[in-house]
Amino acid sequence: MKAAFILFNGVTMLDFIGFYDPISRLKSQGYVPNLSWDICSFTDTVQDSFGLTVEATRVRQSLDAYDLIFVPGGFGTRTLMNDRDFLNWLKTAQNVPYKVSVCTGSLLLGAAGFLQDRMATTNFKEYETLKRYCPNVKKVRIVEDRNVITAGAVASSLDLGLYVCEKFAGVEAREAIRANMDYPKVEVTVKKAS
Repeated sequence: MKAAFILFNGVTMLDFIGFYDPISRLKSQGYVPNLSWDICSFTDTVQDSFGLTVEATRVRQSLDAYDLIFVPGGFGTRTLMNDRDFLNWLKTAQNVPYKVSVCTGSLLLGAAGFLQDRMATTNFKEYETLKRYCPNVKKVRIVEDRNVITAGAVASSLDLGLYVCEKFAGVEAREAIRANMDYPKVEVTVKKAS
């Protein structure tokens, strides 16, 4: 299994790290030993809103060879929603089996056309913005509609990471990863397409 973590200038790092940490434990704890990932970006380096810099491992390369793409949120999404070059690059993930986002990352999935005829969620302050791309916005923590999984605001990134861990490795793996993170067991509202 190969994942692409999509980063961009103005990303919220907790969106990324909250998802990345439990997912990376699928490999380090032996649940998905063949798991690999790349930090994919449209630029060589990216900075969050406070200047923290991350170097991309793949720049402007097609996303079509991945099993999962993950798009975090952040203020940078507002500009990228209208950036044709960036969106054309993101669209190279058209045939990727899983498209996952947290917070306003769903705005980018929507702008790339991945949320047509789907239900999704986003940061609670951006429900109306998401309606431009997704007619069925749900005000819950995690939404799964076929191959698209979206989560709400920044703190939901950990819940999303654990949810995806369960999808790929089962409940026991999710619980072991959660316990190793010392993350409390919480009930998470998930809306699935019927």
